[in-house]
Amino acid sequence: MAELVTLFGGGGFLGRYVAQALLQRGVRVRIVERDPKRAFFVKPLGGLGQTQFIAADITKPDTVRRAIQGSDVVVNLVGILSGKLQAVHVDGARNVAEAAASAGVRALVHVSAIGASANSSTVYGRTKAEGELVVRGAFPAATIVRPSIIFGAEDNFVNRFGAMMQSGPVVPILRAGARFQPVFVADVARAIANAVLDPERYAGRTFELGGPEVIAMGDLIRRTATMIGATPTFLELPDSLGGLIARFGFLPCAPITQDQWQMLQSDNVVATGADGLVDLGVKPTALEAVAPGWLVRYRRAGRFGAIRKAS
Repeated sequence: MAELVTLFGGGGFLGRYVAQALLQRGVRVRIVERDPKRAFFVKPLGGLGQTQFIAADITKPDTVRRAIQGSDVVVNLVGILSGKLQAVHVDGARNVAEAAASAGVRALVHVSAIGASANSSTVYGRTKAEGELVVRGAFPAATIVRPSIIFGAEDNFVNRFGAMMQSGPVVPILRAGARFQPVFVADVARAIANAVLDPERYAGRTFELGGPEVIAMGDLIRRTATMIGATPTFLELPDSLGGLIARFGFLPCAPITQDQWQMLQSDNVVATGADGLVDLGVKPTALEAVAPGWLVRYRRAGRFGAIRKAS
């Protein structure tokens, strides 16, 4: 019988792509969500009986243990940007790693993030770093992947910029010089699938996943405008005003928390010399190679607008 891979957060933005990458390779996949019905859209991606669904909450150890029973490999994809970060990123990660170790699973893949550091100025970065430590403590052979900002058709990143273009003739830009290394969601999913299927090769290692280029925030927003044929006026806001906006969260189409504002103070790029996508057998995909296919929804006349522009 094919291996059973349990995906915590398998119905989320990244999770659906990881599930698809594994299902395409004939692996049985168990999707774990607090409400499994929200992940049922994954079922048609696999064959008959290839996909399972189970309810669990990573902050509740008993449910985690039940979800892992019978698994060969476990992947923890659960992460949040705000709210109960300690409970999810640290306690939840520990619950998954300890349960995986107790169940004797063959491998564990834990998804963290670039910027994870005990010295981070953000709660997000510190809890991600602590989560890595507790995972390594419970399951030393775990593979840890740290993606940069992930983009894709269902993202809340590039799509947010597209929505901003529709909100008015002026587009404000926070931290225009902040640098990212956006990585395509399907590339991250393939990398995780490769780690799952060859754990002996990748066990105990940490990978930082970024796309083929480093892009500044201002440039990224302007590129998004070009891809949808928008010509707004861009207004680069000074940090003094950006900090005020973060305090009250009133930027149109782009609410931002204080912690997220602090995250923008540091570049989100792959560290020099770090193992990355190529080391996991994946060639990085450029933003412009795929994003126009879904950003067309933000054109003034949708796909018809794109056709007129090309003629």
